[in-house]
Amino acid sequence: MIKLTAIGNLGKDAILNNVNGKNVINFTVAHTERYKDAQGNQKDKTTWVDCAYWTERTGIAPYLKKGTQVYVEGQPDVRTYTTKEGTNGATLSLRVSSVQLLGSRNNDTAPSSGGYASGGGYQPAPAVNTSSSSNSNDITEPFDDLPF
Repeated sequence: MIKLTAIGNLGKDAILNNVNGKNVINFTVAHTERYKDAQGNQKDKTTWVDCAYWTERTGIAPYLKKGTQVYVEGQPDVRTYTTKEGTNGATLSLRVSSVQLLGSRNNDTAPSSGGYASGGGYQPAPAVNTSSSSNSNDITEPFDDLPF
């Protein structure tokens, strides 16, 4: 078995589909690698991975928004094709077995669990105020309301 792991940002919002009575969440992950060519010029190379997450646990779908950074792992599948012009091409797809949210870009619809600021720097998750009076039976750790 070949296992592929990828970390990248979602290219668009995930789409929840039902195929033959089974749920599948489809999304694309992009990873951009920066390098210098032989002349010393900085270049960017973006690799796109089409992901299909077959699961009954669809609660993660609303959190898979454009720009969200995710970690995915699963089995890769390379599909080759010929265009109408006669040129050959290939796409990389992934049958996802595991997905984790790593962060999100700042916007009003994303979860507030830390992410990337518009300036490109990391913005930590907001601090939890624990300076209130508490009994020994009170829970002082923050609750995580994510569905996984």
